[in-house]
Amino acid sequence: MGMTSTDNLIVIEPRIRGFICVTAHPLGCEAHVQEQIDYVKKQGPITAAPKKVLVIGASTGYGLASRISAAFGGGAATVGVFYEKSSDNGKTATAGWYNTLAFDRKAKEAGLYSHSINGDAFSDDIKSKTIEVIKKDLGTVDLVVYSLASPQRMHPKSGTLFKSVIKPIGSTFTAKTLDTDKELVKDISIDPATEEQVADTMQVMGGEDWQMWMDALREAKVLADGAVTVAYSYIGPEVTWPIYRDGSIGVAKADVEKTAKKLNQDLASTGGKAYVSINKALVTQASSAIPVVPLYISLLYKVMKENNSHEGCIEQMYRLFAANLYNCAKPNLDQEGRIRIDDKEMEASVQAKVDALWPQVTSENLKQISDYNSYRSEFLKLFGFGLPGVNYKEAVDPAYGQS
Repeated sequence: MGMTSTDNLIVIEPRIRGFICVTAHPLGCEAHVQEQIDYVKKQGPITAAPKKVLVIGASTGYGLASRISAAFGGGAATVGVFYEKSSDNGKTATAGWYNTLAFDRKAKEAGLYSHSINGDAFSDDIKSKTIEVIKKDLGTVDLVVYSLASPQRMHPKSGTLFKSVIKPIGSTFTAKTLDTDKELVKDISIDPATEEQVADTMQVMGGEDWQMWMDALREAKVLADGAVTVAYSYIGPEVTWPIYRDGSIGVAKADVEKTAKKLNQDLASTGGKAYVSINKALVTQASSAIPVVPLYISLLYKVMKENNSHEGCIEQMYRLFAANLYNCAKPNLDQEGRIRIDDKEMEASVQAKVDALWPQVTSENLKQISDYNSYRSEFLKLFGFGLPGVNYKEAVDPAYGQS
């Protein structure tokens, strides 16, 4: 599958390499954004919602859903920061690029302020640019969402390029995983991370950049009194712990939690708050890359859909805003002070059913005992494929919407 061309117009089809789709569909991405906007509008307005919101990592997944919830649920002016590629030489842009074009256009139609900044959020330059925009257009922001997922980070001070790894710590990890390309359930063995790899992963995915953003915003006096900041994380079930919570990513995520405690102290004098929100396992560009997780998600979706408790990114983020960060006496916090919107996923009865299915799943029965079809369609949807109302046989301009 690929692209067939008539001049600038091409028929765009999904082209999958490993756990990433290298094509994206502009009209499909727009339909996906619209679907999320429609959901938020149907739920009704979020009372006491923030009015000026900065989303760092705003173009896909939870970050995009946060921006949509703030704008279309709370009427907020939003500034979004992300790193995406535009269309070039007849190639499609990235999904996040198309998502943001659609979001900006729909925000404008709704009379909402939106400003999108494309560049490396880890850099000092993008932080300065963002602060300039806030100063000029909004004065201050009252919510900062930190939703960055990146495989690498160039450190703004030392210039060192750090790369993250998804590995266990201490010993080799062997477990069932799903090869989504071949639709095979097989065992995978992953060697443990070296100390250096663990340290590098913390540099990429830990809390330092979140802290740097908040320091820069505070020093520039663009944080409103009582401003809230939230970063996203995941804990998940024990079957994923060796590769996730107890692995190299887990060390980085523990650092994010430590950063939240530090930020809480920093913000206390102005009545502000910092939270880590533990979200549910969902098909995102980031989660697709983690061994074991796609198989777990396929089983989880089956159980949660039968239970009628399944939520996607937009349902999760709307609930975070409408029932946890705002519009409520207090958020659903655990003993560590983290917001838990993975509560429906982690319910004992749901986990017991997933646990019972886990040893049974094979390549042969994958589609019967899991909801792999949903996993697959949700994955393609991230790139704008398989949305109702889009004619995928029609040729479109990959530079669609680019000025």
